[in-house]
Amino acid sequence: MALADIRQRPGVLLAAAILLHVVLISAQVNTASGLPVLQVVTFGSFAEVQRGTTATFDGVRNFWSGYIDLRQAHTENDALKRELQTLQIRLQEERAQAQRTDNLRQLLELRERANLDTTAAEVIAASTTEFRTITIDKGTGDGLHPDMAVISPAGVVGRVILPSRRASKVQLLIDSNAAAGALIERTRVQGVVEGFGDGSLRMAYVTGTADVKPGDLVVTSGIDGIYPKGFVIGTIEQVERGSAGYHQITVRPAVDFRRLEEVLVVRTTVVREGPEAPTP
Repeated sequence: MALADIRQRPGVLLAAAILLHVVLISAQVNTASGLPVLQVVTFGSFAEVQRGTTATFDGVRNFWSGYIDLRQAHTENDALKRELQTLQIRLQEERAQAQRTDNLRQLLELRERANLDTTAAEVIAASTTEFRTITIDKGTGDGLHPDMAVISPAGVVGRVILPSRRASKVQLLIDSNAAAGALIERTRVQGVVEGFGDGSLRMAYVTGTADVKPGDLVVTSGIDGIYPKGFVIGTIEQVERGSAGYHQITVRPAVDFRRLEEVLVVRTTVVREGPEAPTP
């Protein structure tokens, strides 16, 4: 049946005959180099097929190698990121430890300079209400009781107001209900420093004729019987003449109350100082 179909298509037979004739001629005709044309054409055709196959294989291999290399690079990158994070955490831990060591060193130096019976305490909580207080990790079991002064290397912090067995609440000097006897170190003018509730301090009861200037250092006077004499309270920022014949004095606290971590509680009984005459 197939042979009959082919016979019915003379064009196909003619093409096949011509192709066969060309092949036979190519097998007999040589190129300039003496090689048969058929062999040269056949080799060239197969060579192109091999070239294409090789190129395809190389492309697949390069793609796979690139994919493997990329995966390895991603893995190494993730490992480096984890190592960097570990180093950053370790650096933060070491920095925090160094800061704590420095704080404790300053407390030790303050204790030696003050020549008072003190105990170091760590701040474990801070009030989030309008009352400015902190909680420390020492209490009555450590000899603490109400109205003991709390200080830091920078200056006065406040006083113990509510001790329990193992912890105590401390009223900060910047609390609106807090106050301390004070004097201006340069002129020895006395007054009372009061918390203003906004993080600043006010020095009251200083007559308008007193010598007071911005930048003057304000220290405890000891007149209140709570804070030992001579501890830094802050620096005068602003002085205005009040209507009642008294200065209105704003004091910037020496202590950064937002960064308190360790403090000293003064267990020595403070002897109430008498009023000191101002320097002429």
